[in-house]
Amino acid sequence: MHNRTVLLTLLVAVVAAACGPDTSTSDRDDVADATRDSSDATATAPEAQPAPGTSARPPIRATSTGCTPGEFPFDQPDCLPAHSIPLEAIISGGPPPDGIPPIDDPAFESIEQAATWLEPQSPVMVVDVDGEVRAYPLAILTWHEIVNDEVGGRPLVVTYCPLCNSALAFDRRITGDDDDVTVLDFGTSGRLYQSNLVMYDRQTRNLWTQFDGEAVVGEPYLGTRLERVPAWMFGFEQFAELHPDAVVLSRDTGHNRDYGRNPYTGYDTTDRDPFAYQGPVDDRFPPMTRVVGVSIDGHSVAVLTGRLVDERVTTIKVGDRELVVLWEPGQASALDRQAIDEGRDVGQTAVHDATGEELEIIVDGTHFVDATSGSALDLRGRFTGGQRDGQQLEPVPHDDTFWFVWVAFRPDTIVAS
Repeated sequence: MHNRTVLLTLLVAVVAAACGPDTSTSDRDDVADATRDSSDATATAPEAQPAPGTSARPPIRATSTGCTPGEFPFDQPDCLPAHSIPLEAIISGGPPPDGIPPIDDPAFESIEQAATWLEPQSPVMVVDVDGEVRAYPLAILTWHEIVNDEVGGRPLVVTYCPLCNSALAFDRRITGDDDDVTVLDFGTSGRLYQSNLVMYDRQTRNLWTQFDGEAVVGEPYLGTRLERVPAWMFGFEQFAELHPDAVVLSRDTGHNRDYGRNPYTGYDTTDRDPFAYQGPVDDRFPPMTRVVGVSIDGHSVAVLTGRLVDERVTTIKVGDRELVVLWEPGQASALDRQAIDEGRDVGQTAVHDATGEELEIIVDGTHFVDATSGSALDLRGRFTGGQRDGQQLEPVPHDDTFWFVWVAFRPDTIVAS
């Protein structure tokens, strides 16, 4: 049997398991053994990230032909949709749209309630909009991948792609040429591009890449990029200490899933190949190497997480901005052991804008300290004590992800030295 056939068969089994009841304990665990088939690769690596509302990719086909608006193009045999990435590079995962069900009416609980089932090291995705803070445990997001929510009065789509370990939040609002605002709702399409989740909006059935938040198939949004909202992946204990009054996504989702079990056991082992990846391979580092990536105004920089483990803090320049990157231990990998909370410690990161600031961030025991002011600094960029007491650095959207997907979407990236 040809390798590509094997790959697609495995992909169907992997994604279909997310759609079924939680009685299975191993259906998706074979994903870590899947290998990349480079001989059939047709995907073209996108360019560096542009500003929201614009696209780095010129359309391959600017208008749709033979397509019924509001229906999926892949359900229409005579449809040639507008697209900016090769259609053949968008691989079917087997289940229908929303077979991996998004959470559309999320329920939340207090930190005290969440502590009855989450451990200190449990990985959670954290979003803060105008002081309203919510955490989304990866124990839940692994099985749903998308939450349509509203935080701080702002409609957001909160997303997690396990195959890329990419936890990203976007504003769901689109402003038209006539200044009318449309709020989109997102679902899972059942398809992957460069091993990355492909979303769709329910209003038009346009397809969007999760890594960029960009509409890549269909009209009228082709080339539109959603606005990124800063998000962090912390251990539950760290999150609770930083935001004691915040709330946590509840397991009361309306779906029957084995929350807390990792269906991708061993997936983030460094020498593994990424699943269902068809693009060119940048072999400077093993594909599953963890990186912290930042893109600003078309400039992209990656910091190897292994370096941060040793140094704990570093500064990088992205475009004309000076940034400080922080790392602390305390978060379990969601993709390592069968029980998510038993995963090895991969740490937790944050990136903040230090442009124009006179800072010298050092590590004092288990704390970050600005040596120039004597103020302590936490992962949210907040200073306490010393001359900067009460001040806060601006957070910068960043990606805790794998090298293979970062360089696939950011081929011109610089690796910080």
